[in-house]
Amino acid sequence: MSSSESKLPDRLGATLRTYALRLKAFQPNARLFLTNVIILGAAMGIYRLLFNFFVLSLGYDEAFLGNLVTTSSLTALLAALPMGYLADLIGRKTSLLVSGIFLCLSLVGMVLWPTAGMLYAMNILSGLAQSLAGVTASPFMMENSGEQERTYLFSFSMGLQMAAASLGAWIGGYLPTWVANYFGVDPQSSQAYAGALGISALVGALSLLPLVLLRSQPRRHSERSVFMPLTYARSHPRLLSKLVLPLLITSIGAGMIMPFMNVFFREVHSQPDPVIGALFAWGALAMGLGLLIAPPLGERMGKIQLVVITQGLSIPFLVLLGFAPWFWVSVMAYFVRLALMNMSGPVYQTFVMEHVDPTARATVASLTSMAWNFGWAFSPTISGKLQVQYGFGSAFLVTIVLYSIAVGLYWVFFWREGRAPQLQPTPVREN
Repeated sequence: MSSSESKLPDRLGATLRTYALRLKAFQPNARLFLTNVIILGAAMGIYRLLFNFFVLSLGYDEAFLGNLVTTSSLTALLAALPMGYLADLIGRKTSLLVSGIFLCLSLVGMVLWPTAGMLYAMNILSGLAQSLAGVTASPFMMENSGEQERTYLFSFSMGLQMAAASLGAWIGGYLPTWVANYFGVDPQSSQAYAGALGISALVGALSLLPLVLLRSQPRRHSERSVFMPLTYARSHPRLLSKLVLPLLITSIGAGMIMPFMNVFFREVHSQPDPVIGALFAWGALAMGLGLLIAPPLGERMGKIQLVVITQGLSIPFLVLLGFAPWFWVSVMAYFVRLALMNMSGPVYQTFVMEHVDPTARATVASLTSMAWNFGWAFSPTISGKLQVQYGFGSAFLVTIVLYSIAVGLYWVFFWREGRAPQLQPTPVREN
């Protein structure tokens, strides 16, 4: 046995001990937040699997479905600036609670009154909830973690969310059948899907309980205005462009295919709901496992190196996912692509937050939230029309090209330069 092989168990043991120490360092607020993430993740696992089927069962087509996704994401985009200001004004705990309440109400509204107008209105409410949560979560985790365990908290947040979503998706695949048997309706009827989504709303309501127990952090008086993110961006155009542009391009590509993956497996590979639910469950679990191993990998190879390598490796699997004629190849590519593409997400979030002054974290969180929601605001509508006219192939081609560009930008902006950007705080006042 070589010396490197003999040292492998020691290295693995040291890595596991370090991992355990980082998890032990999680603060009480962080643990309560993770509990909320787990419960809400299960609810959203059910929702993401079944919502598209619910809309299609009402007689609408993929173009209308794309418009709904666009409505939610466009609302989140437009609301990012005022929600960032609101999050600073009312505090992190209240912001998370309001976001959760809005999300549950949107689910209930869509189930009880599934008209076209109400579906649009409730997706607007859902977009507001997403926006408020998006600009609150990262600053909250930064404020409730130390430097050593911070990357682990970010990764655990998303990893546990995906693991819980896998359970939700797995159960969600069977929920319409159970509801249908109880009420004596068809498993693919709108009534069966509505009942299953109602259950997801109840689970989402339970996720509010851990948030109630959070200890509020003392808030300093803030002079932050609603337009501070734009003012801050104007003060740091080059560096913020580097941080945000690759994320923006990735979001445009993701919005082309990710909201429609359940429809893809049903229409292209002719799979029933329980099979698709199982696929979503195993996919979320694969993503969760990838997120959990990301922190030690990021510490070992560097955060940006992890982003470039994992996202770059995911692109060939995206090609297989979209164009392989065999279902089993598409499924394997789906699992691997999910794990590789998404494991770097919280690592990059931590990278961004670490290089922003504490007083500007909510500001930059607003900007990154806007960048991510921009793609999801417009791509689903375009993708829905492409699917109706040309099928899924064209949407996958657009995503492949955009992901390749984004990975190239990460490499050019950060890895090739050999240093991370430093955002120096500057006084920002309302004009």
